Amino acid sequence: MLIRAMESARARKRHHDKRVFSSRKKETTSSRCEPLDANMLTKKAKLVDPNLERQSTLHSAPEPDHHSVITALRDSWEVDSGFSETSPPTSGRSSPCLGSCRTSVVALDCEMVGTGPGGRCSELARCSIIDYHGNILYDKYVRPCQPVTNFRTPWSGIRRHHLLNALPFAQAMEEILGMLEGKVVVGHSIYNDFEVLNMDHPGHMVRDTSTTRLLSRLAGFPSGRCSSLKLLASKLLNRRIQAGRRGHCSVEDAQASLDLYKLVEDEWEQEMERRLRDDDAPHEPSFHSSDHYMQDEFWPDEVLTDSH
Repeated sequence: MLIRAMESARARKRHHDKRVFSSRKKETTSSRCEPLDANMLTKKAKLVDPNLERQSTLHSAPEPDHHSVITALRDSWEVDSGFSETSPPTSGRSSPCLGSCRTSVVALDCEMVGTGPGGRCSELARCSIIDYHGNILYDKYVRPCQPVTNFRTPWSGIRRHHLLNALPFAQAMEEILGMLEGKVVVGHSIYNDFEVLNMDHPGHMVRDTSTTRLLSRLAGFPSGRCSSLKLLASKLLNRRIQAGRRGHCSVEDAQASLDLYKLVEDEWEQEMERRLRDDDAPHEPSFHSSDHYMQDEFWPDEVLTDSH
């Protein structure tokens, strides 16, 4: 009986120890699972946002709680997806220089020579492009496709020696068009430059200082007047350009056009923004344009018969 009692006591002790070990194992497992979810979320957040990893390396902070990790994931998703509330509009017609995006603004000026009979055909001989801050991005002489019959030196400033090692027109075109793509282009009577460049530029990306009423009003000229660049520069910039017998300089003219643009830049861009917004707005149907359909000649025959 004593032996059976001792065996029974050992069996109860083994059963008790087994229950205690099992309960401790469950507690340990549950305590490990809770931070595991937070760690996994933190690792996912670090993959999306590298700033979290740098911050955790620099500052050994305690484990983040569930709410902070979820917030970090949501913010990172907004940055990556592009659908956050502060994402800019995707309209391709918005003027890229609205909001003073000055890296997208360039000024252009070209000098032409005459080819063909009497030199009446204008061809490109020099092209200059400067950025918003006046830095020269491009300034090269260009060899016309046809033989030059009139250098037009008093106006173009071009002489024979300038074109001896000039760039072929096709190569110059490729370089110039690449630089103007996606840019707001400022110039004076700039469509003459576009014509010799054989290029079309979106109208909402062009700022022609010869036609804007803003500069005419600022100079006190009549609203319908197209003033010369020389006159506007003298009146508004107190600057003498195109002076002397050396002819025009395309870099100097481009700089003058850019400085004139800057005088009225804010007002000009706001005006362009309103114009683009009005063009994009849906137009209500005009019922006045359909009033004539109420005349008898447009009524069905059965309606006319019943009315009589």
